[in-house]
This record gives sequence, C-alpha cells and structure tokens, in this order.
Amino acid sequence: MRNWFKTIAAAFWLLAAMPALAQSPPVDEAASSAGLQIDIPRIDAMIDSIIADRRTVGASVLVWHKGKEAHFHAAGLADREALKPFRRDTLVQIFSMTKPVTGVALMTLWEQGKFGLDDPLARHLPQFAAIRVADGLDADGRIKTRAPSRPITIRDVLRHTAGFTYGDSNDPVDRLFTQRGPLSAKNTLAQFGELMPEVPLLFDPGTHWHYSAAVDVQALLVEHFSGMPFAEYVGRTILQPLGMDDTGWRRDPSDLPRLAMLYAAQPDGSLAAWPQADWLAANFAGNPMTMGGSGLTSTVDDYMRFARMLLGGGSLDGVRILKPSTIRLMATDQLDPRIPPADRQWLPGKGSGGFGFDFFVRTGQPKTPDENRGAVGEFFWDGYPSMLFWVDPANDLAVVFATQVTPFDGTLHHDLRGAVYGPDYLGPPGD
Repeated sequence: MRNWFKTIAAAFWLLAAMPALAQSPPVDEAASSAGLQIDIPRIDAMIDSIIADRRTVGASVLVWHKGKEAHFHAAGLADREALKPFRRDTLVQIFSMTKPVTGVALMTLWEQGKFGLDDPLARHLPQFAAIRVADGLDADGRIKTRAPSRPITIRDVLRHTAGFTYGDSNDPVDRLFTQRGPLSAKNTLAQFGELMPEVPLLFDPGTHWHYSAAVDVQALLVEHFSGMPFAEYVGRTILQPLGMDDTGWRRDPSDLPRLAMLYAAQPDGSLAAWPQADWLAANFAGNPMTMGGSGLTSTVDDYMRFARMLLGGGSLDGVRILKPSTIRLMATDQLDPRIPPADRQWLPGKGSGGFGFDFFVRTGQPKTPDENRGAVGEFFWDGYPSMLFWVDPANDLAVVFATQVTPFDGTLHHDLRGAVYGPDYLGPPGD
C-alpha cells in the first residue's frame, strides 16, 4: 500500500485513464482493452435479480465514473407494506457508514493542530487514564484486570486497535459492556465517555484489530477539540459545505414518507419488517445520544457527495474539507504487520487488505473467485443493513449502494462488485 501511494499519488488522474494491466488469469476483457467500462445492463440485471430472488425488498445503486454520473438504478420497494417504491430520494439508515463521516470530522481537527495521532488518548480525555485490560476470571467468575502494556493512542482509536469492544458477543467483557450500557440512547456522549472506561479492554492496545465503539470515542474527541456538540460540528464542517441537506441524525416528521423500512431475514427465507417504532424512537424522541459510529440517515445522492469529496482528494465543487495528503493518510493501511489475520476479527473477509482510519483499504488483488472484485488502493466501508460505498482512485470511480436488509449480507456486495467490475477483474497489482 505504501508503494502504491508513492507511485500513484503524483499521477492520480492519469492512472484513472490507463488500461488495466494484463493479469493471469486475465482481467475483464473490457477493462484490459480500454480501462474500466461500466456495463449498465449487467448492473441493472444484478439489482433486479436480488429483488426478484427476495434477497432484499428494495435497493438502488449510484455510480460515479471519470468525473460524471455513469449510472443510477433502483428497484423494488422502500416500504413493502405501503407499496412505496425504492426511489432516488429514498431515505435510508446507513448505520456504520456514519463512521467515515466521523473520521473525516476528527481529521479536520487534526489538520488544525488540535492533537497528534500518537498522543495518548488520556492526555485529552483523562477519564481513560485508569482503563484496564481484561486478564481472565477469578475463582468467583469476576473479570481480573491488569494495566495495559502501553497507553491507548488516538491512532488506535482511529484504526480499531485500542482494545475496545462493542458488546456483541458472550465474552465476559462484552456482557459487562451490555450491563453498563455506555451507548444507551438515553446517555449523552459525555456520559458515554464516563461509562466506557469502566469496561476493560479486550486486548493490549495495538495488538489486535477489533471492531468497537472506538468511533464513538472519536465523536467524543470531536466535541472535546471543537468545543461544540458533535452533530453541530459535523453539520458545519462536512454536511452543510458539501450540500448534504438530506443527511443527519435527527429527522423532521415530514421526512417519514421518504423513509425506507428495515427488513430482517427470517429462518424460512422470508423478510419481515422491523417495527417502525424503533426508528421513530431513535430519531424523533429527542434521545440525547448522537453516536459517532451509527445513526445517520441519508440518500444515495447525498452520500455520493461525501464519496466524491474523498475521491477528489478532500475537495468537491470548490469546497475543501481535507487536504489530499490527509485523505491519503486515512486511506493507507495503518495496521502493524505483526497483527496476524487471526487477530483481525472478521476484517480479512472484506478482501485482500487492511485498515486505515475508518476505512477498509485494499492492498492486494483479489486472490480467489469468491473474493470481492476491486482495485488496489480502493477504500470503503459498509453498514449493518447491507449498505455499501467505495472509492476507487485507480479507476476514478465511486459507488454507493443502498438497501435495508438485515443481518448484514455480504453476498449482495460480492455480486454488485462483480457487476461493476466484471467477475474476473483484478485491477492493478499491489505491493
């Protein structure tokens, strides 16, 4: 990955137009002859098929390629019970695709010199100074703890190597996280910041990649460094400058008719609607929690403006959010090679790559037919209801895929990438 940035940064746009290199097995024929070609019928057929096969209720995809919109397609229903079609202006809950927005917000403050990436977290949030690491159980079944081998750094918080958890397993630490409830909708971010250090770390900082509430700690840092509420800072710094008027944590009741319902796959293969009250409670009840790791609703057009800003090296339509060098830093694999695949949780399942700051980063070509298609240097993230976006600088490409089906279904992403790139695409070589 580092070699990629050294050789490609100076010719960023030139590479977008270069023919894909011949590989063995060969790349997609169209890609090898004239650069990546967007096969619109293939993309439409894929989207239509996942509706026809009842893998989801509704979906859309927006493709930006070589400086212009290449394609948009929507199919199915946003609200099956109300027979509302999935449209371009449909509002979707993006869940963890909130995380890159939070990361960008924090990095704007880094550019202002508010902190150093390798600063100890406790230097700025002292409540984390006494955090401990879980070290087994005592005779009474209580968690034993010890001091961490080194302090958590802000870099750890940005790349999920702090040792935090999300409370999503039956591990004793996760059970304690659930009991303490730092991310309860009834808490403020400040209250989250007081409760989170009460939960021991799963691992010593820097030794494992573990998906966690670290991005909510990033939101807390944004509040600390900016001196304003997290959502307000994101609005002023990212959403408003980019014209993302349809994106936010809190919604007006007038938005409800455009909201896509969430659907959950059942054991018998059917899709059942989530209770609408869940969304209403989270977005209209005035709960104080504004998560850094989730909670935004958006549209494909709004999120594409965010993706295009990233593709543009931090700038869109004359508005600069971050420097190109900062975007490259965020999109560089930040994981120490000493963290083996076994210590990277499910991250290797995303493809041949590592993790930057709130992005998966591809560092190698797809190794098997089952691996998602993509190009070295791309960076992306996704969201629990099978949402996805990615930015591919080598092909001057950004894609936003919207659907609302749970649990997360990675096969939808595999099939979409195959439709966008072609099933045999390998792209440029990695390190």
